[in-house]
Amino acid sequence: MQEILTGLIVALDVVALYLLLPDVKQRFILSAWTAILHMVFPIIGFSLGTWMLNILLQWSNLISSILLFAIGLQLILSSKNRQTITIPLAILALTASLDTFSVSISFGMLNLQKYLFIVSAGLWTFVLSYISLYVAKSSLKIKGDPLKWLAGIALIAISIYTFIQSIDYP
Repeated sequence: MQEILTGLIVALDVVALYLLLPDVKQRFILSAWTAILHMVFPIIGFSLGTWMLNILLQWSNLISSILLFAIGLQLILSSKNRQTITIPLAILALTASLDTFSVSISFGMLNLQKYLFIVSAGLWTFVLSYISLYVAKSSLKIKGDPLKWLAGIALIAISIYTFIQSIDYP
């Protein structure tokens, strides 16, 4: 269940970003690219996280919680950035998906179910990014800041929970 919820959480920052893009003509392609990258980066991140786990077994929960906390904080702080820039679809999808790499390193270090998280992240990202791009094109205006805050707070909460578990179970 934690993997499915986390897949949703990593998709929320894409929603926040894509709600700010009303002029995307190829919404389906951008959503598909972003979903694929939200699955590829976790594969790399999980592999790296598992490798790091073998090397840093005693420190992995602490490092994982620090990484998740930093990512959550970055999401919250990025809500203040309001610049509008025209970016090619592939670059936009890549940029929107990079955070899943660092999040998945943390999950690889925690030995979570890799494929469940990857499929969850991909599906949530595709569905939510397509809906976000459609809503951004419509006259209905929703600001992405609350979603960034929600995703950031959720990642910080997971990081604190992970840290507390590492104290209880050294």
